[in-house]
Parts: sequence; structure tokens; C-alpha cells
Amino acid sequence: MQPPLKPDQSSPGRRTTYPSDLTDAQWERVCPLIPAVKPGGRPSTVPRREVLNAILYVLRSGCTWRMLPHDFPPWSTAYHYFRVWRLDGTWERIQEALREQVRREAGREASPSAAMIDSQTVKTTEKEGRAGTTPARRSRAASGM
Repeated sequence: MQPPLKPDQSSPGRRTTYPSDLTDAQWERVCPLIPAVKPGGRPSTVPRREVLNAILYVLRSGCTWRMLPHDFPPWSTAYHYFRVWRLDGTWERIQEALREQVRREAGREASPSAAMIDSQTVKTTEKEGRAGTTPARRSRAASGM
């Protein structure tokens, strides 16, 4: 487990903090759920917390990966981890663990015991296909009348 990174605007070499950044308490909850660095490859040069902050910035702001501010890790690094964690199920494990923690803290069972599905539908027409649509009319001016 990596030690928490505390962004500080007054320290040289530290980046600006953004509203999407994880707090120390949030990082402590999520850190154990982030996969460890795989052995045998190149050592990681970017802290996992900064990668996660970059991913959260993109998701929160709606910007494209290539528009990620330069004080985050490179966009290609952030996107790589986002994609790897999506494919290996990390995001689902994080969601499940956080949901269970929040439910326990609220005094509820960790897993929901019931679900509700809304089955309301809107009927449009009884006819299907071309018979269900009204053909376009030609204007009188176009037909010469």
C-alpha cells in the first residue's frame, strides 16, 4: 500500500488541487481496492492516487482524455489504468465494496434484500411498420394547385 499523497499548493512540485480529487479519508477507503503493481515489469513512476485523481477529473468534468490538465499524469497513463481496471473488474469491486460500507454505516445489511423495477411503458400505436406512420403531405404550392 502506498502512503497517502497530500496535495499542497504551497509546496514546489505539487500540483493544483481540484474538486474531483480524493480526500485522505476517501483514499484510505479506496486504496486497498486498487490492484497492486504487477511484479516483473517496469517500476511504476506515477502514484496510484494521482492516476485515480486524473480518472475522476475526466469523469467529473466530462473533458476528453487528451484535454486532461498537464499537472496530472499523462492522459495515456490515466486512460490505460482506467481501461485495465474496467476490463479486470476493479471498478465493479470498488462500487460493491463502497456500497456495502455505506449500507453498514447506515445500519443496514451490506447487501440489499430487495430491488424495485419500474415497469411503466408508454403506448405509441397499435400498428407497426409503415402502416403505423402517416405519409408526408405535399403542399398545394408544390403540386401546382
